Amino acid sequence: MSSINADLELDVSELQCPLPLLKAKLALNSLATDQILKVTATDPGSEKDFHVFINQSDHQILDFKKDSISYYYWIKKG
Repeated sequence: MSSINADLELDVSELQCPLPLLKAKLALNSLATDQILKVTATDPGSEKDFHVFINQSDHQILDFKKDSISYYYWIKKG
């Protein structure tokens, strides 16, 4: 899917807004700067939520992919 190696993977499939983003924020808090979090979500609202959150933070989305079921984010902690 992506060649980016994640330091931590978080599966928030089946959770609805705002839980995917809240759990991702908690996971990012547990990482050191420049570590990478991979998030797998199924909530369509996560696409907007994650991009807005990243634009308002020091974090960076290194890659984003989606298929017919899931949304995948590779987030570098800022």
